[in-house]
Amino acid sequence: MSLGVSLEEAVALGLRQNRTIRAAYLQRAVERFDLHVAERAFVPVGNVATEVVRRRDGNGDIDVEMSVSPSGRWRSPLGASASFVWDRRETIDGGTGGARENLSIQLRQPLLKGAGWDVNMAPVRIARLQEDINRLRLKATVSDTVTAVVFAYRSLIQAQEQVRLAELSLERTRALLATNRMLVEAGRMAAADIVQTESGVANQEVALLDAQRRRATAQVALMRLLALDPRTNVVATDDVAVQRVDVDLELAIDLALQARADILAQRKSIEQMRQASIVTRNSRLWDISIVGSLNRLGGDWGPGVLDGRTEHAIGLRLDIPIGDYSPRRADLAATTSLRTAELYYEDLTAAAEAQIRDAVQTADSAWRQLEAARRARDLAEQALSLQQEKLRVGRASNFEVLSFQSDLRAADIQELSARIAYLNTLTALDQQIGSTLETWRISLND
Repeated sequence: MSLGVSLEEAVALGLRQNRTIRAAYLQRAVERFDLHVAERAFVPVGNVATEVVRRRDGNGDIDVEMSVSPSGRWRSPLGASASFVWDRRETIDGGTGGARENLSIQLRQPLLKGAGWDVNMAPVRIARLQEDINRLRLKATVSDTVTAVVFAYRSLIQAQEQVRLAELSLERTRALLATNRMLVEAGRMAAADIVQTESGVANQEVALLDAQRRRATAQVALMRLLALDPRTNVVATDDVAVQRVDVDLELAIDLALQARADILAQRKSIEQMRQASIVTRNSRLWDISIVGSLNRLGGDWGPGVLDGRTEHAIGLRLDIPIGDYSPRRADLAATTSLRTAELYYEDLTAAAEAQIRDAVQTADSAWRQLEAARRARDLAEQALSLQQEKLRVGRASNFEVLSFQSDLRAADIQELSARIAYLNTLTALDQQIGSTLETWRISLND
């Protein structure tokens, strides 16, 4: 089965079928739910527990008791918390124990440790920043995969072209062999001289087989990225068209600092550590809290809840840790991690600038190499044409013609490699800047 694929089609197939991208999108479902859970930190939650117990006492009497215990808790962004438990137990199936009820409500408002909007909202902010980081990681995964598909596709084009060049070189050598045979028949060449040309044909056949092997390897590499059946005969249909692209170095650096996923993710990570540092600093404070409680034993829950059968209390609670250095250690670790992350960010931005400068210089150098390779190829073709003409009039030898044919094939391969290399340097520069998805007009379905 043969399948012709353009570069755009290969990228589209990679986005739809590549297993790495599919796995990344599956992971995003879990990550989005993690954020949903974190943002529900201040939503009341409840629970209902129920139980039916059958008991036999020493006299052989049997009681069946059923209990229902609804409970709930709530925490506010300022640190206040409230919880309640209502427990009702009732003897059923002919028992004599009757019904018993117990209601308990607990309230707490911290004043130092655990108090304040910034401290209590820090975990939510950290979760939101983590969601941003996760999205950036998805972007980086897609970008890396697209770049890998582009490189693999061009490797296949290069392998296909090398097969074509090998076939062309073999045809030229066979044509030379036919010319040699006519010269031998005409008595203008010694029969022993044709052996060298026959050896050249054999060598070109070996080169063709090697080129075909390389093409098969390139096909397998591309099919793996596209998650295609390995038995598919994938054929790259695009031409290796090359046009010079002028790159503004300073603009490229500015774009990279605003678009590269690793730089943006590190900024988010630094902000996460700042939020964590708020929590660790707060954890070193004394725990001073206003506490209150209400307990009602027996009776019905109703307007008379505060009558004599109800206990209620309010007070001030103070916890002073003595000899516990773990909060201080956690604060020191958080501060150190923050400073280390800031240093890493500075190093990352400096490395990104250096990478982009190198990528731009590499692209310029690759274009100059391509121009030189084109000139060398044209000259090699002219030299071979002149040598073939000399052979026809008996002023050149087989060895010279074979040598010039070999030079032309090497020049063809060099020019092809230079074209692929220049295109790949532009793709690599795109990735360094962080604009791969924009270049290919890809929007994340996230």
